[in-house]
Amino acid sequence: MRSEIDRFIAETTDTFLAPFHENLRVALSSETRLHGRAEEWDAALATIQSTTQASQFDSDTVSVGDPNADFEDVLSMFLPWRKGPFQVGKTLVDTEWRSDWKWQRISRHIEPLEGKQVLDIGCGNGYHLFRMLGAGADLALGIDPTILFNYQFSLFQRLSQPNRAYLLPLRSEHLPQFGGFDTVFSLGVLYHRRSPIDHLKELLSFAKPGGELVLETLIVEGDQNTLLIPRDRYAKMANVWFIPSTSMLELMLRRAGFIDVKTVDVNVTSLEEQRATRWMQFQSLEDYLDPTDKTKTVEGYPAPARAILTARKPA
Repeated sequence: MRSEIDRFIAETTDTFLAPFHENLRVALSSETRLHGRAEEWDAALATIQSTTQASQFDSDTVSVGDPNADFEDVLSMFLPWRKGPFQVGKTLVDTEWRSDWKWQRISRHIEPLEGKQVLDIGCGNGYHLFRMLGAGADLALGIDPTILFNYQFSLFQRLSQPNRAYLLPLRSEHLPQFGGFDTVFSLGVLYHRRSPIDHLKELLSFAKPGGELVLETLIVEGDQNTLLIPRDRYAKMANVWFIPSTSMLELMLRRAGFIDVKTVDVNVTSLEEQRATRWMQFQSLEDYLDPTDKTKTVEGYPAPARAILTARKPA
């Protein structure tokens, strides 16, 4: 994982990110958490020889590694696998989420990424970073504090041809106000933040003037005054703080300083899109829903529905 941080610093010295390197080093030093399995995971990564094998980032299944090589044993050391799917050598990693379905919904509504520099907040193991490169992005930086996801990304990069996707183990509140990204993505993050307006203002500060925001988050039906604040858990998740209607969310984005705010997609999460697999054997969406009424969570709230919104930072 450390090597990926070093690669990011070395390969972005000629970009607008260079002046922020020292800030990021300080944040990484103070905020990166140690993990009890780090030694084991480092040893597993060391068994994989770096390669320049051609990778495929522009298809629903991101493919890395020699197609004749078997990486199943080492992949099994990094369970669970949440975002994908990935083809890693001979092994298809059928992840919990069909993240390709989300990308299909997103990609038809956003500005072309060709030649763009993009930021993905809460990017998990980097599946969407690779899809952004596949769509033509020049540079894709991801942020996610979960150490396991950073190791999974490191594994992919050891098996990939050289590319400009990067992942740092930080949270958005640890980042400087870059003010330079063409497109900023925040997918499945907002409802985990105790202060949603502050998160939206962070996202605004990361984009360049005229830059685009792509926001995906949980929503409920209702008007501009509708907001669900779970009493305790939502779909068994303890860290869901608020779920607004799309109308309220549009208002929040405008109050945070965005313009050209649009809701471009609303989708009820299906049991086919999020489910337990051989690569993620814990509870998943089916376990979070009322067994007698799949339109409700086990707590009695509306079942998860997600909206995609686009907006722009004033030029």
